[in-house]
Amino acid sequence: MSGMEIERKFLVEGDDYKQLSHQNFRIKQGYICSGHGRTVRVRRRNQKAFLTIKGPSLDGGLSRYEFEKEITLDEADHLFALCEPGIIDKTRYLVEHEGHTFEVDEFYGDNEGLVMAEIELSSPDETFKKPHFIGTEVTGDRRYYNSHLRNNPYKLWKQEA
Repeated sequence: MSGMEIERKFLVEGDDYKQLSHQNFRIKQGYICSGHGRTVRVRRRNQKAFLTIKGPSLDGGLSRYEFEKEITLDEADHLFALCEPGIIDKTRYLVEHEGHTFEVDEFYGDNEGLVMAEIELSSPDETFKKPHFIGTEVTGDRRYYNSHLRNNPYKLWKQEA
């Protein structure tokens, strides 16, 4: 898959999303390189693996170019050895709501306690209805980018507060 990715991110309130989810899976991801808004990441999702390249955001974090290719599990394991320090570990819950899919990520390890939801849109001005568990919007806030969370994990934010 390749093309423009348009998504909005939100913090999640409560854990009702777990009961509303129709599917969930564990994700492990690392970053081969990241900087200046560009990332090359390797991701393992259950028994599948992917290499993803993302370009910089053109509009404050709402959209960016994305190229993704499925790779073998063996290739992923080799690429994880090349990753920058800090692996992201999370469970993703898929929740259908009013014709859209919300991807809710519950983080583990150094990002324990952080739960975010993303919704992919077909255009920046597409309207959608938010489920009740959706909280504050964090689209474009770099602190919530997975590539940033590996360097500046959520547990450090809580210590600074």
